[in-house]
Amino acid sequence: MSRPPMTENIEPMYSKVITTLYPVLQRITLRDWTGMEHIPREGGFVAAANHISNMDHFPLAHFLVSAGRAPHYLAKSSLFKPPGVRQILHGTGQIPVYRGTSHATSALSAATAALERGACVCVYPEGTITREPDFWPMVGKSGAARLALESGVPLIPMAIWGTREMMWPYRDKLPKLLPRKLIHVTAGPAIDLDDLCDGPIDGPKLRIASVRLMDEITRLLEGIRHETAPATRFDPRTQRPARGGSGSRKKDDR
Repeated sequence: MSRPPMTENIEPMYSKVITTLYPVLQRITLRDWTGMEHIPREGGFVAAANHISNMDHFPLAHFLVSAGRAPHYLAKSSLFKPPGVRQILHGTGQIPVYRGTSHATSALSAATAALERGACVCVYPEGTITREPDFWPMVGKSGAARLALESGVPLIPMAIWGTREMMWPYRDKLPKLLPRKLIHVTAGPAIDLDDLCDGPIDGPKLRIASVRLMDEITRLLEGIRHETAPATRFDPRTQRPARGGSGSRKKDDR
């Protein structure tokens, strides 16, 4: 199969990218996918996943495209600078994030507009690759929860594991594609935010929603890893970041 049928209208360039990359991803990865029934078939939604490697984008997109949805990532603006890459990212509707600038809020506006058009917006709520020593999810930021609450769309938790074997964070410059790596991706039911919808969306509501999201992402990852996450979630604002995890390449496909 060159590409699965899509349940939404997508940009012409995005269609070409999917047609090109989908069969490649089919050949270079082994897949353990579960929970695809939780991906909405139509309408806007926020997909929120843990982040363990620079290779996460491709298997997550592979999973979502197989479910008939084309993800639009919130991506740091530096990725949009190289010629050619810039045209592809803009042509596929990816959303640049200008961190630490006066344009930082424009990403949320662009993401909200995409959700209103019925798109899937994919967010890493931790904001970066996890610094937790054993690659468990960190404390989440509020962006994913804010997008879901303000737009009134489903907030779908997802978990990924196995991509460290393709590209180890903070060490590898290029991905290791062979031999094929087993990549686990799972999605869970939409986070229940009904009790937070009335009245203004303030800080306390966003914190509650973000904790619920990170709890569910962690629960999904525990199911993949068959391990229990630490009782206290790692907070990079108050704890020393880990570079490269615990220092050893533990197999992801346990």
